[in-house]
Formats: sequence, structure tokens, C-alpha cells
Amino acid sequence: MKKLLFGCVPLFALTAIGSASAADLRMPVKAPPMAPAFSWTGCYIGGYAGGAWSESAGAVFTDQGQNGLGPAGSTAGFRSYSGGATAARIVSPHSWNAKLDGSFIGGGTVGCNWQAAGSPFVFGAEGEIGYMRLHGQAFDPATIVSTQTTLDVLGSAKVGDWYGMVTGRLGYAWDRTLLYAKGGVAFVPTRASVIDTCQNVGAGCGNWLISTSGSNTVTTWTAGGGIEWALAGNWSVKGEYMFIALGEDNGFQRCGTVTTPSGAPLGGGPFCFNNAFGGIHTAKLGLNYRFGPTSY
Repeated sequence: MKKLLFGCVPLFALTAIGSASAADLRMPVKAPPMAPAFSWTGCYIGGYAGGAWSESAGAVFTDQGQNGLGPAGSTAGFRSYSGGATAARIVSPHSWNAKLDGSFIGGGTVGCNWQAAGSPFVFGAEGEIGYMRLHGQAFDPATIVSTQTTLDVLGSAKVGDWYGMVTGRLGYAWDRTLLYAKGGVAFVPTRASVIDTCQNVGAGCGNWLISTSGSNTVTTWTAGGGIEWALAGNWSVKGEYMFIALGEDNGFQRCGTVTTPSGAPLGGGPFCFNNAFGGIHTAKLGLNYRFGPTSY
């Protein structure tokens, strides 16, 4: 009996030790799944609001004088009438500027981005259309000449009422922050006129009238950039600056008949002006919604 008891004691001890060791063993803990890296890939729509302002040149008016037949049937162009100075043709062709007022801008965008897996670079294309209206006017300072003492040649100019852009985007992303540059083509309507309606010679006005106007839709380049932050739920906000280069090849000529206050046309052919605009700066804040899987 004693032998049996002594033989069972080691067995019970080994069993107890094994049970304790098994109790100390724990089930392996699975690591939480890695959150997928944020991607800017996808198409989006958005809206924006901001402001626009012109370069210091504003709108530039150039008085080219009166074209056509000169005195005694010559083909030389007349010098500038400068709004009807009594001593006609004493002012050479010249220019003056009109400062354009700043403008609210607002509108919408639509675009698409693509970002390769593991790459910080983001490529995209974007279309934008919105409202913009810059306006300004100024009298020709050369109107004050000879016996004329009243400014009466008024140049008026407008940029807008709408504009559009088609641009490409190249960005560098730090997760949900995207720094980007963009550039492409812009479409902007412009309008300008030069008018002289003052008929009171006794008050120092000129003794003939001028009325011209013209419009043009400028196709030009645009460039700029911005920064965009992705929020939860596929929303993002952005701040952006763009320059519209109206100052290159956007001038147009307008000619009109010069008349006396009674309406009789003055000899020598039409009175002509050229017009050109300085570049436009824009700055805006925008909100975009990207289609695709929801981001958290």
C-alpha cells in the first residue's frame, strides 16, 4: 500500500505542474488590421468664393488718332483730336489707364485626381466656371489742351461677367494634406468703350463727339496653386491663388465716326482706339466632395 501511495505522488505532482503551465499559456493576440493609407484618387465636385483684382495697369486705352484721308486728299492719318480741341490734330497718339475695381468671385469646379499606391504625387485635371466682374473708367488727361478746359473723353472697361478655366494639377501629398500647382487655359470676356458726349464749347468742351465700343472673349493662360486638406466623409477644404494673364495679346481696336454736335460726320475717316487689360489675380476658399469609398 505504501508503495502504491509513493508511486502516485510523483504522478499527481507532474499533473499539477502541467495544469499550471497550461493555465499560464495565453491565446495569441491578433494585431489590429492596418488602416489603409489615405488616397486622393477619385473624381469630385466643389464650390468656392473669393475675390479678384487687377494689376496696376488696369485697362489701357490708346488714342490712335483719326484714320483715313488727310488734308488735300493725302493718305496720311490725322493726329489725335483728343476729344475735340479747337486746335485740332495737335496731340500725338497716346495712352491712358483706368484702374479696375476689385470683384467678388464665386462658382463651381469639377475634377478628377489619381495617386499611385505608395506614391506622394497626385495628378489631376479640373474645370472651373464662375462669376467675376471688374469695372473701371477714367478720362483722357490729354483732353485738356489748347482752348479745351474740360475733361470729356471717357474710357470705360469691364472684365467679366463670367469666366472659365480648364487646368491640370500636380500635387505632393502628406497623407491628408495636398500641396499643388495648377495651370492651363482661361476664357474671360472683356468690353471697352470710349465716349465723348460733352457739346458745350462755352464750358470748355470739344466741338465734336466720339462714341466707340467693342467686346472680346479672351483665350489666355492661367497658373497658380494652393493647398487642400481632406476631412472625414470625403469632404475637403482648399485655399487657392490663380493668375489670369489678360495682359498678353488681348487688345482690340474700336473705331467710330466723329461728328459735330449737330450730327454731321467730320471728314478724315473714323476715330480709332485700342484697348488692352492688365493681368487678373484671384484668391479663393473652396469646399470639395470626392466620390468613392468614405474616408475616416
